[in-house]
Amino acid sequence: MSGLLALLDDVAALARAAAAQVDDVASQAAKVSAKVAGSVVDDAAKAGTKAAGVVIDDAAVTPKYVHGLPAARELPIVLKIARGSIFNKLVILLPAAMILNAFAPWLLTPLLMLGGCYLCFEGAEKVLHIFVPHEDHGPEPATLDAAHLERERVAGAIKTDFILSAEIMTIALAEIEADSLWIKGVVLAMVAVGITALVYGSVAILVKADDIGLKISQVGRFELTRALGRSIVKGMPRFMTLIAAIGTAAMLWVGGSIVVHGLEVLGWGMLGHAIHATAVAAAQMAATAAGFVEWLAKASLDGIVGLILGFALIPLVTYLILPLARRLTSRAS
Repeated sequence: MSGLLALLDDVAALARAAAAQVDDVASQAAKVSAKVAGSVVDDAAKAGTKAAGVVIDDAAVTPKYVHGLPAARELPIVLKIARGSIFNKLVILLPAAMILNAFAPWLLTPLLMLGGCYLCFEGAEKVLHIFVPHEDHGPEPATLDAAHLERERVAGAIKTDFILSAEIMTIALAEIEADSLWIKGVVLAMVAVGITALVYGSVAILVKADDIGLKISQVGRFELTRALGRSIVKGMPRFMTLIAAIGTAAMLWVGGSIVVHGLEVLGWGMLGHAIHATAVAAAQMAATAAGFVEWLAKASLDGIVGLILGFALIPLVTYLILPLARRLTSRAS
């Protein structure tokens, strides 16, 4: 009997030890998971911040796709475009980015620079159109019914979103510091969902702001409230113009900085060193807010580089790349 009791006591001791080990493993797993989650969130925040220029431009460009369509269809159209954007990012671009990172990471810098050139071209073209308005292609064909027009608008928006999303995902991938492939995938997925929600949530607010302002001006109980509604209606066109201008500046800044940094990575760092030295000198001359002055100087110089590069690319794209692409497309069809 005493032997049985001793055996049971040993079993109980082993059970307690096993439980302690399980508890320790669970505790360590929780700590590691929290650390990984913090790293993922931190990487996602960094990556999303770096892609801010593209995000602002995306938010500024998208509202034009609901212009001229019934007000009741504005939010459903934005939702359709958002779904297409999520599909672009998670189903097409995320796997492509992971494959690129696993098998050809050396391609990341050239692809980033190519995307940076695209941003510079787009930004410079918008600046050029301020001084030399582009040709108006006229109104939408009158033969298109509302449903057909909506489908065409949504398809066009999703195509544009694909280009911007590719740039966002490439920028994000370059900013992620984690070594684990699956953590990079999680971070990219977080960036994709977060940025899509930010962009199209903002777009939904922008496209309905004038309707909300009109409603407030009509049903407001106080004159101050009604005046606020009228101010929203009157101010939205100017606000949209401001958003577009900020988006253009951000595109030039981000595009220029990507190209300058890419040149440094490839061994041509003279331009990047000169910009850094100038920004540091500007910060040293500032009496206060030296850090902000340094950032502003660097961003401005990167933007100037982006604008110059963009202007140089406009004739190349207009007279060589686009005609060649059209010729190849026509032959393929």
